[in-house]
Amino acid sequence: MLDKIRLHARAELPSDYHANLGRGFDEKCVKFLRVGYDELVERVKQGGTDEEILEWCFAVGRKPSGDDIHVWNEFMRKLGWNDEVSEVVKRRKAEAGMIHRPDIQTSFEFIDADEGRLPKPG
Repeated sequence: MLDKIRLHARAELPSDYHANLGRGFDEKCVKFLRVGYDELVERVKQGGTDEEILEWCFAVGRKPSGDDIHVWNEFMRKLGWNDEVSEVVKRRKAEAGMIHRPDIQTSFEFIDADEGRLPKPG
């Protein structure tokens, strides 16, 4: 998300990403950290490392516990598998010509396959 914000600020973010800035995963993340997306964009524009910006999020929003982070990671890892996002994954697979890929069941698996990081089966 931070890389997309930086690229967008430099007018280098591909237009395919513009419509979803601050939505989807980005929105879930800022809600988890309890910071506003627009506030985060302004902070990123001021510069700093990912770690410095995360510390800012902790100071302005909340600092989740280790257990909170574990639950968040597991939630995100499985998003799209038998939940409210399943239809989106199915649609995106069809649009990308991957409907025949039963190995792609989650949002992250779709992204990894779409960007060439998930090897094709068999």
